[in-house]
Amino acid sequence: MSRKDTVNSLFFNKLGAPNPAAGAEKNPERVRSGAVSAMGASLQEMSENAKVASRLQEQLAAGNVVIELDPDQIVDSSVSDRIAIENDPVFDELVASIAKHGQQVPILVRPASGERQDRYQIAYGRRRLRAVAKLGRKVKAIVRSLTDDELVIAQGKENLDRQDLSFVEKALFAWRLEEAGYQRDIICAALSTEKADLSRYISVARRIPEEIIRAIGPAPRAGRARWLALADRAESAGAKMRKAVADQSFPSLASDERLQKVLASVTEKQAKPRAPQVWKDPRGRKAAQIEQSGKTTRIVFDERIVPDFASYLASRLGELFEEFGGKDR
Repeated sequence: MSRKDTVNSLFFNKLGAPNPAAGAEKNPERVRSGAVSAMGASLQEMSENAKVASRLQEQLAAGNVVIELDPDQIVDSSVSDRIAIENDPVFDELVASIAKHGQQVPILVRPASGERQDRYQIAYGRRRLRAVAKLGRKVKAIVRSLTDDELVIAQGKENLDRQDLSFVEKALFAWRLEEAGYQRDIICAALSTEKADLSRYISVARRIPEEIIRAIGPAPRAGRARWLALADRAESAGAKMRKAVADQSFPSLASDERLQKVLASVTEKQAKPRAPQVWKDPRGRKAAQIEQSGKTTRIVFDERIVPDFASYLASRLGELFEEFGGKDR
């Protein structure tokens, strides 16, 4: 049997005996034409579906499509950029907003390495992910193939664009990235900062114990000056810092207030200067001012009122000290 006959037999049942119970004889040409048309339409539909699937795959790979994922499918990145706090009114507002208006901005994820193909690793959008998970909804996400370097750069830049990370969160993020083995040029790109500033970030995170930073929280209003001041005192005042964070009232304070409390605990209190005393000459004129601060005393003479008296007094200091009883002191 020729190939043509074989193909025809698929449509016309030529390989088997004719069915005598069949109805009136059908036109073979009409049957063949209809079958071929149906097969052609099916092949065309399959081809179009393949093209659509291919385009969708390309868009997914390029990160141009927003899909919905179960929050349980998403794992955290290896380096966290945030300090979690127990009472976060901003997060509560985010949950309420998503509950009312839906998730407006998708998160960014990449396929997670490992055996399971349905797992993703988050680059940014952790707060949105937590909020959606709390509401029991699926999270809108962009899936993009990212290298480790690209992931941390995207993670840092998204937060910086939203001006969402505090000084100490940037410091911790920079330090963790360096501890994880990332090069400083990658860390600078992630934080959009210069190397000199990066050194300050890392220095602060290294010198202040991490448990103290976590206890204080992000302190969103505190800039570099206060954290540097705390870092300068951290090595010699660790016990004082731990005592401050262990205070029963500490958890009830706002994060910025916690930082202020810890900083105050390690800052030496300056003695309040006494009000200066005034010495007047026999005519009642203000001839000298006596200033006492801590363990020092300073006498300032007005040479216009008592000219040369300071010199005279200086020349007799030894004699006066003896009269005062200096030998016995």
